[in-house]
Amino acid sequence: MLGRSALSRTGSFRPENLGQNVMAMIGNVCFSLFVIGVLVFTIIAATYEPEDPLFHPSTKITTFLTSKSNATFKSDDTVVKTGEDFMAANETAFGSAINITDVDNSVEIKEAVSECEGNVGAPIDCKDPEVFHLMMTATIEKFKDIHFYRFGKPVRGSDDNNCDMAWRFRPKEGKAAAFYKDYRRFVISRSENCTLSIVSIGEYHTGVNARKRKKNKKPGSKSEPMLSMPVVGELVNDSLPVVESESSFSHQKYLIYVGGGDRCKSMNHYLWSFLCALGEAQYLNRTLVMDLSICLSSIYTSSMQDEEGKDFRFYFDFEHLKEAASVLDQGQFWSDWNKWQKKDGLNLHLVEDFRVTPMKLAGVKDALIMRKFGSVEPDNYWYRVCEGETESVVQRPWHLIWKSSRLMDIVSAISSRLNWDYDSVHIVRGEKARNKELWPNLDADTSPDALLTTLRDKIDDGRNLYIATNEPDSSFFDPLKDKYTTHFLDEYKDLWDESSEWYSETTKLNNGVSVEFDGYMRVSVDTEVFLRGKKQIETFNDLTNDCKDGINTCSAATN
Repeated sequence: MLGRSALSRTGSFRPENLGQNVMAMIGNVCFSLFVIGVLVFTIIAATYEPEDPLFHPSTKITTFLTSKSNATFKSDDTVVKTGEDFMAANETAFGSAINITDVDNSVEIKEAVSECEGNVGAPIDCKDPEVFHLMMTATIEKFKDIHFYRFGKPVRGSDDNNCDMAWRFRPKEGKAAAFYKDYRRFVISRSENCTLSIVSIGEYHTGVNARKRKKNKKPGSKSEPMLSMPVVGELVNDSLPVVESESSFSHQKYLIYVGGGDRCKSMNHYLWSFLCALGEAQYLNRTLVMDLSICLSSIYTSSMQDEEGKDFRFYFDFEHLKEAASVLDQGQFWSDWNKWQKKDGLNLHLVEDFRVTPMKLAGVKDALIMRKFGSVEPDNYWYRVCEGETESVVQRPWHLIWKSSRLMDIVSAISSRLNWDYDSVHIVRGEKARNKELWPNLDADTSPDALLTTLRDKIDDGRNLYIATNEPDSSFFDPLKDKYTTHFLDEYKDLWDESSEWYSETTKLNNGVSVEFDGYMRVSVDTEVFLRGKKQIETFNDLTNDCKDGINTCSAATN
């Protein structure tokens, strides 16, 4: 008895109990694995930050954003793409161009001798159809690289022998979905035999008397189909919208975003967050109360410091935004709110958690929904509201954001001075050319000798060549002058200096304080002029085998 083992005494492994014990052990192991799995899942769920849907966008509109980090952006000094960049530039949208054969030349442009005698020096009648036909014909013959879509009726210029006329056009090889407007001064002479002829056609935007102000549209009104794209060169009316009455204010619903960590970030970051707020406002059928004051990131400033007090209207087309969507400046809003909130019993609904989705706010009846963001990044970024399940419900309204009409008018002026007949090359140097670890070949590949060799088979000799570059010393490219007529942004400083229309208009917007043509404006104009070249040569596609984001990133950049 005493010699038996303990196992024998307990009978645990007796033959009749073996199957039962095995089943119990298997059950214990399975339960343990289940507990461990639940524990692991709980830990992952508690610590997991879902990848920002920014980097898995539902539409091609967002592919311009390149950061790979979660819930934040890398510093990015490139130009943000806006709604008009993704419009289809097809001829159907533009309508038929006007050809010289369409101009009625059936009537000879000559006055009857009896009417003309003694009137050779008389004022030119700009309203005369014959004068109109002559001006149209001369314009089409002179500007062979553009298509014309509309001519305005001529008006008297600055003297008896000149007339101003405006027209809407597009470059023949234009890739952007936009119309352009020009208006020039024509000097017209009458010979002794009464024949009229065009003596000269002025430079871009010299025919100021033919420039007509657009009719005001009510916010949210629909544009006529042909004008559902930018018209560069029109007078800009980006005054702040106002609420017509107390009754109108009290019957509207509003959304405002307050605080957060988006300020002084890159323009890409700013726009991504702003469009989230605008998208939520449209989803909730509310007016977005917006702050038009922007903090410009140090990556765009000459001071290398973040700069407050920049105006949204310096960079984006506020006129288009206020006509196509319901928005209100926050200064105007708070003024009206303080006047009528108590009197009309207007309530505020405060939301302090970005995880409260717009769908949960759809039933809120209060006049104002205020989303208040904290101080901890990245959870205080506005665009966190549009992550997760919201991404498939709230769409960012890209079509509402266009580039500044004033900046695009500078682009049009530069292109017009080049007669819309030039090729362009984008040459990235600067810090990347100095960093041999990430871009080992860039410096050598963008040297003048290398450029002459590379461009030889791409750009014809003698062509106008616009060079968009971050190389501060344009004389670096002097060797290219032997083969091309080179042009750089700084050749056109008169378009934004103290005597320019851009300067006077932005100063007026800025309450009489002059506005610097800052780094973002420079790179924006430089890039847009480059994009209007007939042939476009890119640094990382055409000039070097180095990757845009550094060594071994080429495949990632194309994903």
